Amino acid sequence: MNLRTHFLALAGAFSLAACSSTPTHYYTLIAPASSTPVTSVQAPFQFEMLTVLMPVQVDQPPVVVRQGNGSLAILENERWGAPLGDEFHDALTGQLERRFGTRDLAGLPKQPDQPVLSLRTDVRRFESVPGQYALIDVVWNLSLAGNGAKRQNITCSSVIRQQAGSGMDNLVQAHQQAVSTLADTIAKTASAWVRQNSAPCPSAAR
Repeated sequence: MNLRTHFLALAGAFSLAACSSTPTHYYTLIAPASSTPVTSVQAPFQFEMLTVLMPVQVDQPPVVVRQGNGSLAILENERWGAPLGDEFHDALTGQLERRFGTRDLAGLPKQPDQPVLSLRTDVRRFESVPGQYALIDVVWNLSLAGNGAKRQNITCSSVIRQQAGSGMDNLVQAHQQAVSTLADTIAKTASAWVRQNSAPCPSAAR
């Protein structure tokens, strides 16, 4: 076999390998707007969504799933469209914007005559078990400041477990629903807290 024939054979082998390789799928935590209809009213505050903290074990492009023996599996061909912390941030932000009836103004100038509600979230656990469940365990802090009033804070936690059918699509949809449930909890708590100046945290487990 001469050199030219050898190169052609190698090129053909690489081409066949590329054609037979497993395709990569990309997912997002941002649910379609039509799938999560909500009733919102204009909130009496401006809203800003701060950076989300995400466990380093799962905050990477490939989807990380939990296995029955306590180990984790990194699915190289099943990937998030962005780093998971960013996906969670953008998904929760969109859900809250619809519930508050206002946009996220993080990093933008604020109106001086309206208080600002800031949300900080720390995701302690983000578990994915295909065919079983999606779980998020989140500690979240609301901070209200403005109009000359002293800054107020409330810190709560939510553990949300959503059943998941078989397949990655169903697992991702379960996580999307978990984020939607978290947004409901935060929005209801924020509305009551701002209105009453004091309100208890909701039950952590859902």
